[in-house]
Amino acid sequence: MKTADHKIYLASKSPRRRELLRQIGIDFELLLLRSDGPRGADVTEEVLPGESALDYVARVSNEKAAFAWDLVRRRHLTPRPVLAADTTVTIDGIILGKPADREEAVAMLQQLSGRTHEVLTSIAVHYKDFAEQRTQVSQVRFGALSPASIAAYCATPEPYDKAGGYGIQGSAALFVEHIEGSHSGIMGLPLYETAQLLRLAGLPLP
Repeated sequence: MKTADHKIYLASKSPRRRELLRQIGIDFELLLLRSDGPRGADVTEEVLPGESALDYVARVSNEKAAFAWDLVRRRHLTPRPVLAADTTVTIDGIILGKPADREEAVAMLQQLSGRTHEVLTSIAVHYKDFAEQRTQVSQVRFGALSPASIAAYCATPEPYDKAGGYGIQGSAALFVEHIEGSHSGIMGLPLYETAQLLRLAGLPLP
């Protein structure tokens, strides 16, 4: 399978994912999905009853990619691979999404303090008859966080658009004692798995 050109569509609002794609030289065009508004979100990110973190991120990334590819067809856009992703944090079997407010962000960081949690990022690529998904799981251990450190971090804008209430690429890097897995996956786009899927979809990558 060959692509129409050397570009992809990125179905994500995340600036971190854009930075990571640029890092490995992948040209992309944004194809943004609605996350709110009168008609609601194009793809719901609510966790289904009894759904595991692994099933959750895989489902959401696949649904985003499928919806975005359908937009390409309905709008008669240039056919290109569509890349979508979803990231979540889990500890004690609980999925930690994006904190709604300062109180929730503080509670999340208190829960992560001095412990190991998992960061799961699932990516999905859809293009014509091609539709595949991969999930990367990393373990992240935080050192013990003081109440002052948590309060100072939650006074910044950083925690509020990120699963688990922190971004490893920002000042929360100071919290991280140990990582096992993919640094780019923790940021929101595991580059090894991303390149694998885009090659399979026909994008010419080294």
